[in-house]
Amino acid sequence: MTKLFVDDIEVEVPPGTSVLQACEVAGKEIPRFCYHERLSVAGNCRMCLVEVEKAPKPIASCAYPVAEGMKVFTDTPMVRNARRGVMEFLLINHPLDCPICDQGGECDLQDQAVAYGKDGSRFHEQKRAVKDKYVGPLIKTIMTRCIHCTRCIRFATEVAGVPELGATGRGETMEVGTYVEKALTTELSGNLIDICPVGALTSRPYAFVSRPWELTKTDSVDVLDAVGAAIRIDTRGPEVLRILPRTNEDVNEEWLGDRSRFAFDGLKRKRLDRPWIRRDGTLKQATWAEAFGAIATRLKGVSGDAIGAVAGDLADAESIVALKDLMAGLGSQNLDCRQDGAALDATRRDFYVFGAGIAGIDHADALVIIGSNPRVEAPVLNARIRKRTLAGHFPVGFIGPAGTDLTYAATHLGEGPSAIAAAASVLEGAKNPMVLIGRGALARPDGAAIAAAAWALLRGVDGLRPDWNGFCVLHQFGGQVGALDLGFVPGPQGRNLGGMLGGGVEALWLLGADGFDPALIGADTFVIYQGHHGDRAASRADVILPGAAYTEKDGTYVNTEGRAQLGRAALAPPGEAREDWRILRAASAALGVTLPYDSIEAVRARLAAVNPLFGADFAPVGCDDPAGPAGDPAAIADAAFVLPIAVYWQADSISRASDTMAECAQVYAPAPALAAE
Repeated sequence: MTKLFVDDIEVEVPPGTSVLQACEVAGKEIPRFCYHERLSVAGNCRMCLVEVEKAPKPIASCAYPVAEGMKVFTDTPMVRNARRGVMEFLLINHPLDCPICDQGGECDLQDQAVAYGKDGSRFHEQKRAVKDKYVGPLIKTIMTRCIHCTRCIRFATEVAGVPELGATGRGETMEVGTYVEKALTTELSGNLIDICPVGALTSRPYAFVSRPWELTKTDSVDVLDAVGAAIRIDTRGPEVLRILPRTNEDVNEEWLGDRSRFAFDGLKRKRLDRPWIRRDGTLKQATWAEAFGAIATRLKGVSGDAIGAVAGDLADAESIVALKDLMAGLGSQNLDCRQDGAALDATRRDFYVFGAGIAGIDHADALVIIGSNPRVEAPVLNARIRKRTLAGHFPVGFIGPAGTDLTYAATHLGEGPSAIAAAASVLEGAKNPMVLIGRGALARPDGAAIAAAAWALLRGVDGLRPDWNGFCVLHQFGGQVGALDLGFVPGPQGRNLGGMLGGGVEALWLLGADGFDPALIGADTFVIYQGHHGDRAASRADVILPGAAYTEKDGTYVNTEGRAQLGRAALAPPGEAREDWRILRAASAALGVTLPYDSIEAVRARLAAVNPLFGADFAPVGCDDPAGPAGDPAAIADAAFVLPIAVYWQADSISRASDTMAECAQVYAPAPALAAE
């Protein structure tokens, strides 16, 4: 450790630490524009100047390493004058349009100009003007405000892995852009808004909609992919105006995927806000009492064997356990949550979760990806894999469609599961090998064999130990793991989704289940659709029960690594829509099998009773039993993998209702990164 003094405060930091980081350890705030702790050091804004004893001039603390016995001063006349001078230079060409700037109220330049700047300027020349650049449908640019901190360039190159931003020209003529005007081909572009310290890059959908102090802020979790990123939902009145990431080092660090960030306008379109009943072949509005009465009448006399239920990909754990209990009360074992038909063995948790944990990627030293494109299925998780590859000594093998751009170097081993055996060469010698297997690989007729082959691959390289489980299943949405944890799969005498379709049951209860083709449902099957959007399955329903979206209810969601997290209601459901577990509780009373809970606390107690993991702290799943999931590794077929998400921007019912996501799909559909899906 290196010992130094910051304003006479003694601190010890590891060798190689920058002076800026040492000052933060000492509790001193250092202003900065170009420096960001997750990006490489640029040292070009000079706002972080401090004084070091015996140094002839102020030094840029972000790029200066500490030394033994160094004495640093952060608030001397020299430092104050230097910072004022730097701020004066930065504002020479800045338009100073704070009253009308859409970044006003949360602008680093504005805050630091007040805190560290001076009250006047000696420059009276004409300010320069820079043409705004087009970088896609999500980012609004006003490049006259740009102070050339290069954060956006470094983020695009280092984190997103899409080196499409850069600077052209020198001095006063320097401009940041894409050189050839084009939309940024990354699923993480919204993070540029967060890291831009001025109003040069702002949210196009949010521009001039609201000021930050007008918003009600609610901490929650994202469910539009399976990472379970920590988010903040900003609302005004009855409407979500934006969604921002929160920092969670173990899950999403501080990043958020574009669909999770920008699909919120889909929350107010195509909504189900009142019950509907099909009469004479047409869906007509009804009351809750009429809807429950129609269900009770139709199910009267129907045996439990002829009733089935399917849980959707965005369902919260509370509604899933309520639906499971309702089906048990009706005598049904026909349950399924695997709309894609994925061969997930639910008998052991380590067969269906991301065993090493998301943070475990940082400790892995070899990776094989089977039938998945994490760039599209989980952009934030993919950025973590990229960060690990940049750290070095991390070979990556990929089995899937040729030409897939993962944003990092990967050895293409083959297009089909027959290449799994050859993947051992990538993992050999690794202390913590990892195999990432996507749901697309498991949603095939030979899915169980593929899972067994991947498990056998890891077992052969000692990747399954009590302290390390390298078998990592990457799910696609936030409600998928929770349903498996609750055992929402067919009972011993039950039918799976395939068995329930095509007339396999007389009545089918769909809890937000839009992930399969409703045309496969038998013509005589009575369909109850409970959900928040009039998406695919709602048009086939005989009774529609309007539920709440994830922003409108308190709910528990389990991410792909098995971490249970609480989502919180940011606003009320529209119209007559209600929280899903409450709907199921009311329906159970109408059906004569009243569920034994009347509060969210009682439902959560039931969750913990069904699976104690819902009441326990999260810990990555180790592997104490090397016996693999059901399936014969030798039974794999030769067919090439087909990646499951064809268009990232419209992968769920909320994003399919979003105009912003529709525009993105139109812009990016021809892009090579998505055309390969």
